[in-house]
Formats: sequence, structure tokens, C-alpha cells
Amino acid sequence: MTHTTHANATLTPAGRLALARCVVEDGWPPRRAAERFQVSHTTARRWAERYRAHGEAGMVDASSRPHHSPRRTPTRRERRVIKLRHARRWGPARIGGHLGMHASTVHRILTRYRMPRLAHLDRTTGRAVRRYERARPGELVHVDIKKLGNIPHGGGHKALGRPRGRKHRSKAGYAYLHNAVDDHTRLAYSEILCDETKESAVGFWGRAHAYFTSVGITVERVLTDNGSCYTSRAWRDALAGLGITHKRTRPYRPQTNGKVERFNRVLVEEWAYARPYTSEAQRREAFTGWLHHYNHHRFHTAIGGPPASRVTNLSGRY
Repeated sequence: MTHTTHANATLTPAGRLALARCVVEDGWPPRRAAERFQVSHTTARRWAERYRAHGEAGMVDASSRPHHSPRRTPTRRERRVIKLRHARRWGPARIGGHLGMHASTVHRILTRYRMPRLAHLDRTTGRAVRRYERARPGELVHVDIKKLGNIPHGGGHKALGRPRGRKHRSKAGYAYLHNAVDDHTRLAYSEILCDETKESAVGFWGRAHAYFTSVGITVERVLTDNGSCYTSRAWRDALAGLGITHKRTRPYRPQTNGKVERFNRVLVEEWAYARPYTSEAQRREAFTGWLHHYNHHRFHTAIGGPPASRVTNLSGRY
């Protein structure tokens, strides 16, 4: 049987047993045994007494959990915390303010009862969102479009401040980022196009499919929302011609397409609004380098590394 040893313990259970036997069975003085095993004489005495009382079984660490916790939050109040979380979907700070408790105390209660984070709950039902991951590359590719306002020449509000930025904003137009993210690897292919028409969507998918094929990924299914370009006959025929199954998300449930939605968020935070660009051209010039960084170098917590770590054929491409 294996036993857990405290991280700061000087002796292992086997060392404790040897020390205790020297004192109890061989008659060594505790100080001599302590010198032999390089511990304090109180430690030697403690393990010897433990051996006399419990034998070999007493050589493992006992639980440090207290028998009684008189300052622990009463069960009735803990139930009120859990009830508010279920009914109102409040965070620790708001629950604590309502009940007159510290937010840190509320957080510990929620953690002890293994309550999921609010970010992991479905907004409509309040149930925990079931995370999934496809077993192999290409089994499912998420596709979506992210619409961004173009940066006017001279910069927008991030570079000039809001009052001056508003004057520059008019008639700057929009950029449409067409994105495709492989479910298993999180590998992304993205293009900045001028619109979200069916013709643009079909052309984008043709290039995205060629990219995934070039790195050894055979696309089997594509998941999109119910945008007009994805419900068109042209999109349907483009996928059918490649032998790809098309699936659409349920209406008003964008979390079904969560992996590309998450990519959209990362794209906005780490590229689009990461610094005060002075023109749309400058921002687009930075896009290619950022996308390479995302695929090859950016650590993805869900997969324990960058997307490239799950694609054996990606080295040197894109």
C-alpha cells in the first residue's frame, strides 16, 4: 500500500519506522536516534510514541483537518448562498453584499459545493455547458464571420480619444473576418474580406479547405450559424461537392459554435483592439503575423500548447 507523505516531511514512512524501531525495540535513547536520522529529538520521540500506540500503521501522516470548525459558516446560511446562486445567478460579490458576508467567504462556499463558474453556465437554462472535443482533426470545423468597424485614416478613438475618434469614424466601413477553426486542434484559418455574401463565404471556404488539406486535415463536417450566406444553395453545393456534411447551430444558441466564438474573442482582444492602430492598413498588416503566432506559438490552455502541437504536418507552413 502506498501512503502520501507531507511535502515538508523530513522522513518517509520507511524512515520513520526505522527510527521508531531503534528507540522502541533496540533501546536507543531518542537523542541518539535523532542524531542518526538527522531530526530533532522531539520528532524522534513523537514517532516512537506513535509506534508504541499504533505500530507500523502509525508511521503515515495523519489528517491535519480539524475535528471541529466552530467558525465555519452555518449550514443554513450556506444553503442561502447556494439558493441565490441557482435562482439569481449572482457572483460572490453580489451574494456577499446581499447576505452581509465577505465575497471571499461566499467564494469558498461555492467552491466547496463545486458550483460551476457563471461563465460556464448556459444563460437561458442556468445549466453547466457541456464541453466537448472531437477525437480527430477534421471531424468538425467551426466557421463564422466576425464584423469589425474599419479604423479611419489617422486612427480611431483608441488612438485619438473618443471625442476626436467619433469625427473620424463615419464612412470608414466594415471588415468581415471569415474564420474557420478545427475543433480538435484549434488550428485556425482566417481572411479579411469586404462583405459576408454567399459568394465571399463560398470562396473563403474553398481556400480554407485547401489550407486544411495541405496540412493533412481531411474535413468531414462543418458547423455554422444560420446566417443567410450559410443557408444558401451555393454554400450547400460547395460543401456537398467536397463530400462534407453541413451542420447548423440551433437558433439563438451561439455557444454551440463556441470554439470559433472563442477564437473571435481572442482575435479582438489580442489583435484588433490590442493597440492603438493609426489606420486600417496598419492593423491588417499586423494580422498575418498575429495569426501565425496564434497557430504556432500561443499557448492554448484547453490543449496544453499551441494548435501546431496537434498538427504533425504544420511545420513551416502558413
